[in-house]
Amino acid sequence: MTPLDKTDLKILEALQNDAKINAKTLAADLHLSKTPIYERIKRLEEEGVIKQYVALVDPEKIGLPLVVFCNVTLSTHDNEHIRQFHEAIADIDEIMECYSIGGIHDFFLKVVVKDLKAYDRFVFEKLTKIKGISKMQSSFVLSEMKHTTAFKPALG
Repeated sequence: MTPLDKTDLKILEALQNDAKINAKTLAADLHLSKTPIYERIKRLEEEGVIKQYVALVDPEKIGLPLVVFCNVTLSTHDNEHIRQFHEAIADIDEIMECYSIGGIHDFFLKVVVKDLKAYDRFVFEKLTKIKGISKMQSSFVLSEMKHTTAFKPALG
């Protein structure tokens, strides 16, 4: 991978703030022509620095206002059980994010649902059906203090 320079980082910052920014505007902001901007963006995509472009949707406006963080502990920690857990959660729509973590729990899930009844159905109809889970602990979000998707690398 090509090392990122200040211009790359500025491009990434601009795209994270507005993925629909056009190359002409970006070129003017960075005092470059459009061609180098296109080439840099293409390289960042090809090297996997830019993974994808998405629209960030307000979950409340689509009827999914309840965010729950769920810690999951497996009863067995071998590769096969971990693989089975990963496969089982991959297609569960309510699970937005899953992290393998260190500490007293094994996984940290971000779950988004309509309400407490929907979370109850999710737990008892989906999560508890996954083999190998020995413990779950849920924390319900009361209010969001900060939520960002943009990384702010040091520009040096």
